[in-house]
Amino acid sequence: MTFPQTPLDVRVELGIGGAWTDVTADTYTRSPITITRGAADESSSLEPSTCELEFNNRLGKYSPRNPLSPYYGLIGRNTPVRVSVPGPESYLQVDGSATSYARTPDTAALDITGDLDLRIEATCDWNAVSGQALLGKWNSATNQRSYLLRIGAGNVYFNWSVAGTASIFVQRPLPGLPRRAALRATMDVNNGAGGYTVRFYWATSMAGPWTQIGDPVTVTPTTSIYSGTAPLEIAPQAVSGVPPMRGIVHRAEVRNGINGTLAADFDARARPAGSTGWTDSASRVWTLGAGAAVNDRAYRFVGEISSWPARWDVSGKDVYVTVEAAGTTRRLGQGKKALESTLRRRIPSAPSLLAYWPLEESDTADTLAYSPVAGVEPLQLSGVDWAGDDTLGGSAPLPTIKAGSTLSARVPATTVTGWQAEFVYYLPTLPAVQTEVLRLGITGATMRTVVLYASVSATRLEILDAEGALLGWFNLTTASSLSAFAGKWNRLAIYSGDYGGGTTLLTATWRDVTTNVRYYLSATAAGTAQGRVTTVSAAWDSLLEGMALGHLSVFSTPGTGAVGTPPTTLIYDGADDGFLGETALARINRLGGEEAATVDLAGRGSDAPALSTRLGPQRPDTLLALLEEIQDADGGILYERQDRPGLVYRDRKSLYNQPVALALNYNATGEVPPPLEPVEDDQRLRNDVTVTRDGGTSARSVVATGPMSVQPPPAGVGPYDEALTLSLYDDSQPAPIAQWRTHLGTWDEARYPTVTVWLHAAPHLINSILGMDIGDRLQISNPPPWLPPDTIDQHMLGYTEVLDQFGWTLSMNCTPARPWQVGVVEDSLLGRADTDGCTLTSGVTAGATSVAVTSSPGPRWITSSVFPAMFPFDVTVGGEVMRVTACTGTGLAQTFTVTRSVNGISKAHAAGTRLSLTQPMRAAL
Repeated sequence: MTFPQTPLDVRVELGIGGAWTDVTADTYTRSPITITRGAADESSSLEPSTCELEFNNRLGKYSPRNPLSPYYGLIGRNTPVRVSVPGPESYLQVDGSATSYARTPDTAALDITGDLDLRIEATCDWNAVSGQALLGKWNSATNQRSYLLRIGAGNVYFNWSVAGTASIFVQRPLPGLPRRAALRATMDVNNGAGGYTVRFYWATSMAGPWTQIGDPVTVTPTTSIYSGTAPLEIAPQAVSGVPPMRGIVHRAEVRNGINGTLAADFDARARPAGSTGWTDSASRVWTLGAGAAVNDRAYRFVGEISSWPARWDVSGKDVYVTVEAAGTTRRLGQGKKALESTLRRRIPSAPSLLAYWPLEESDTADTLAYSPVAGVEPLQLSGVDWAGDDTLGGSAPLPTIKAGSTLSARVPATTVTGWQAEFVYYLPTLPAVQTEVLRLGITGATMRTVVLYASVSATRLEILDAEGALLGWFNLTTASSLSAFAGKWNRLAIYSGDYGGGTTLLTATWRDVTTNVRYYLSATAAGTAQGRVTTVSAAWDSLLEGMALGHLSVFSTPGTGAVGTPPTTLIYDGADDGFLGETALARINRLGGEEAATVDLAGRGSDAPALSTRLGPQRPDTLLALLEEIQDADGGILYERQDRPGLVYRDRKSLYNQPVALALNYNATGEVPPPLEPVEDDQRLRNDVTVTRDGGTSARSVVATGPMSVQPPPAGVGPYDEALTLSLYDDSQPAPIAQWRTHLGTWDEARYPTVTVWLHAAPHLINSILGMDIGDRLQISNPPPWLPPDTIDQHMLGYTEVLDQFGWTLSMNCTPARPWQVGVVEDSLLGRADTDGCTLTSGVTAGATSVAVTSSPGPRWITSSVFPAMFPFDVTVGGEVMRVTACTGTGLAQTFTVTRSVNGISKAHAAGTRLSLTQPMRAAL
């Protein structure tokens, strides 16, 4: 028998001693397990998931300080906990580690040298920035490279090798995929036109249908695939620079030829949980690494228990512990430490770094600037205004110099010759006469000093020996270069290079932080080695007063020695302007990589074919504040995972035109029990929105007419204004964002704060519910007659789930989905634009099939004689949906031939009643 005739198999596990321990037998059923996840009601703020549990503690097992407990010393603050129910099928769980894989040995059937077809169906983070190796026969370390399917940074890649040594690859941007999806790559090694062709596809499952990703990749000449000895692996382990995948694998196939013979047929769906190996339908023998497992559980909550309050009744016989576990957000929200500036976070990761001084001290600093690099003495900086400039996107406030300011710092000794010194600066104007900007002390070479000067007439680089005599120099007088040296934030690098013949090349280059344009000044010195930097110093007079500078560093990496080539170490790139212009998904993925030790963070969506919102600079702030800043600017949803501790950001575009994830029928038993209560309120009503770019311009959008406009009742609802400042890339963004927010804020439809499903009464919905996630779309057909007849169409923003032995209830917090149905060019439903106003010319009866309409101010409707293929389409008049089968008339006054009562409503309508497209095209943001 199955649920609900038999008890629901709810499993509760605690992470004890590094392993999951089943404690279901100690979990009381008298208090149902209650899980909350996502947003409550229509709140847009990130809220921790919670899980309420009660443990039987008669034996003191769940008292952390009880020495008689078998868990003594193993449970306490932030003990991991997870709750699961039976899933619809088994799957392979891989965790990205070196022992987490499925493998079958090399065999002749897998040594495919001609046409190839690779397929995999998985549930994973498709846009993981670090990349993931999915399926392949590949070992970089032993030069046994054959074929490989992988993803990374929003792209899908197919790699192959002709000889096993060098890797060839092609790629295409990934579209926004659902959590569970199938990827496919086909290789035609000889396309008959003197070349090869690679195609990529995706589908919701390996059953298809397959949708091609981008155009085919066709290259000449023909190619072949190396017949290597590496095993075939799911989550390949030996791919240089690409970690193995992390997630769930359902199926995978390797085919000899496009749509050809199965060479491998991995299918975990019917394998018993705990299986460690089997033989597939193509006679491949699969074994699992120790870190991989076949599982059949669907996880409803993964979190941490932060406290263990022991309780008992007066008799002392009923002893229990009631806990509320919480998700990752609770722990992240406890600390208030801001992440450091992007430069401060990025520069110390350079492997060649010798010394680094951020100079981000507060305005109360004296003369010392610390270094985050171990063994580096503080820098001496006197006579400056500390924290005097806060205009560089990639930095906290930096000092500005005054007349008489001095700088001196010592660089740790190194045996490596060749070097690079770099810093960021803002010089308001060039000095009238030649003025020293920076001085470097050198050892291990004839040259002992390198000095950079600047003036309105030239930038000058001098190379001096121990006596102060010139070994080499150069003046750069180009007007464009001089102009670029001042009046903007620049990054200045000075570096050495071997010029050949015992001559050293010294280069100074400044790079505009915003435009990335680089300018060069080079000088040569004969008879000297490159040496090593030992000191950095400067003594500034009034001519450089007001110059801001910071993030001074020295690296043990020389340049190429060729004139006009950039420095070797480019660690400042992107971080100098705070990653200005980075997309919302790219920032999520970058932060996920940088903060991997703190939180498991992933993006859901795609920057192809359209980008997610481009952001302003990332300034120092807490991680949660930075994540919410991304959410606010892009308009997506940030929420906690349910399969493992971590966060997911779902970008705005992934909410557009979604397929229906859960289809409910009001008349079906248990599918939509009470309460189903539409709410007509003003909780999210906004008809006057002003958006300001942080540090830039503002734009305002006002809905001036219509039932949700700023007009006083009864013409409108009166003003509901909102003003917000967002982290945006440029001043073109506030206007469309303000318009989009008024579009959402004036959508004239009831919301359904709670849609409940009784899964014990409707168990056929369990698989659909298990496949849903935050932001997914649900519909309710056949609503009761006292509600509007249209299908109820909503997005799920969060839910409360109650699990009991014989009960399973899901109460979903919802918001209307229709405002997220956006225009698609040439789509028969979503590609139609409405008129700017249309009304009935005269009244119509309940049964009339000929309807006179007048468009004002226009444009008029298309006619069926000119555009027959564009008919029929639906219009709404006074709550009734009519299907227009024909339209005549070439002026603003026209006549429709209609089918009535498409939505079950048929009634008379008065002249002047508004008529509009039932599904008008709305331009996406």
